[in-house]
Amino acid sequence: VKALSNEYSLQGELTPADQHRLEWLVSEYKVPDDLSLSAQLEILLRRVDIIPAELVLVQAANESAWGTSRFAREGFNLFGLWCFRKGCGFVPKQRIEGAQHEVAKFPNLARAPYTYMRNLNRHNAYKSLRDIRSTLRQHERPISGVALSEGLMQYSERGEDYIDELQQMIRVNQEYISL
Repeated sequence: VKALSNEYSLQGELTPADQHRLEWLVSEYKVPDDLSLSAQLEILLRRVDIIPAELVLVQAANESAWGTSRFAREGFNLFGLWCFRKGCGFVPKQRIEGAQHEVAKFPNLARAPYTYMRNLNRHNAYKSLRDIRSTLRQHERPISGVALSEGLMQYSERGEDYIDELQQMIRVNQEYISL
């Protein structure tokens, strides 16, 4: 995205191949396609950005019971991600009556982290995470898992308790995460 933005700034246009890549990113990250090219690039620069490894690792450990849950073992779902089409995943045994969600199944281990990171980077529920990350970038501060976890209030029904647990997991496991 940075390269596309730089190319557009310098050339005033994109090559056909880069235009095709931009169209894919606009679709993948749910950027309105009726915006100007510069506005699309600006939004993408905020959305297509890192999620610190420490946050990814502790959420995977937390959501998958350290990889032992049936969702992790049978469906490669390390992050407790939901889906909303009948048959798209596992029906949770403790699903609230009337709820329609399932816990997503993935075809392989690589698909879950991709979906998780894309979800954090584009879903409205995690706009505060992206705002925190953007503010840290603007002030040239490190983008840490502890800081970004503050933007995960809607990831779990447990709210603040969930965030506190993730932050504690990062602190306790820091020496192993930074290896």
